[in-house]
Amino acid sequence: MEILGATLRVCVDDLETAVPFYERLAGGRALRFERGGVSVAAVGCFLLMSGPASELDVLRKVAATIAVEDVEETARVLTGLGARVVAGPVETPGGRNLIAVHPDGSVYEYADRNG
Repeated sequence: MEILGATLRVCVDDLETAVPFYERLAGGRALRFERGGVSVAAVGCFLLMSGPASELDVLRKVAATIAVEDVEETARVLTGLGARVVAGPVETPGGRNLIAVHPDGSVYEYADRNG
């Protein structure tokens, strides 16, 4: 399993206000999509999320999104190391992902670009 990079998860009250700042900061345009009632904008290494408080409370528990080559392989490695996969792997607009709880209690999303 190779870690390719990480995305910082940022919950914001107003996505429309936040996106221009992060576009200027990251030097690129936001890729926008909706997922489970949450509006999302991916800008550089930032994943901005806005939506109902109940949904954001769950999303805030995930420390970061980690890009990997293959989510299936990552699931095998994680479970072999004692982590617990609590969701996925599932298809997303950009590939596949899973949510895992590490033995220390930290929660991460792992995502690939495979379809």
